[in-house]
Amino acid sequence: MNRKASGQTVPGVGRPQKLPIIAMDGPAGAGKTTTAREVARRLGFLHLDTGAMYRAVALKVLREKCPLDDPQGIGRIAENSQVSLSNLEGSLHVILDGEDVTDLIRTPEVTRAVTPVCEVAAVRERMVAIQRLVGRISGGAVVEGRDVGTVVFPEAQLKIYLIADLDERARRRLSELQSAGRQPTVQTVMGEIEERDRRDQQRALAPLRQAPDAVLIDTTALSFEQQVDEIIRLFKVS
Repeated sequence: MNRKASGQTVPGVGRPQKLPIIAMDGPAGAGKTTTAREVARRLGFLHLDTGAMYRAVALKVLREKCPLDDPQGIGRIAENSQVSLSNLEGSLHVILDGEDVTDLIRTPEVTRAVTPVCEVAAVRERMVAIQRLVGRISGGAVVEGRDVGTVVFPEAQLKIYLIADLDERARRRLSELQSAGRQPTVQTVMGEIEERDRRDQQRALAPLRQAPDAVLIDTTALSFEQQVDEIIRLFKVS
């Protein structure tokens, strides 16, 4: 696998300067969040869930009753929002304008709204700027999303692209929803995942792509421990 990445050149050295960051991308349900959280814990790194930040903006868009087909309105909301992530007692919390919205951003309504919100240029510009700042000063981070290795941190020390087949991703998502007290059908969940994949891959701005130097890991038949161990191994030899 070619690991040559674009980055800043160190004066007098002539090699790209890589950040101590693991950039983890992939489609919905591939296992990014749980895997990234555990990898970060074991390495003593910050866990940065970029998707949670976009969900926070989507929540505010819904609260302010801004139409999802109004990019100017959505952009204004993003520019006037303060979104941050906080690690409290080993758990990632999402803070929106001083309010802990960790649980509120996981509702079906926010899930449906987050993709059109992500497609607004002003939203991505603001969120990427925050993500880059946090990642660069962290001293070590596992950053997950859909454009982390291609856009946010192209100079990451290690890039991972997680995938899993659609049936397995739908099964995982259904289990999460059932644990939260919801009872959608597997067909509904599968349809939502397919639609999210389509929009993420086809959007004009920062589409979901595997970076050329990213390591592809198919989690379909892997245990949680296996995928965590493999990513840590890859980071240590990178």
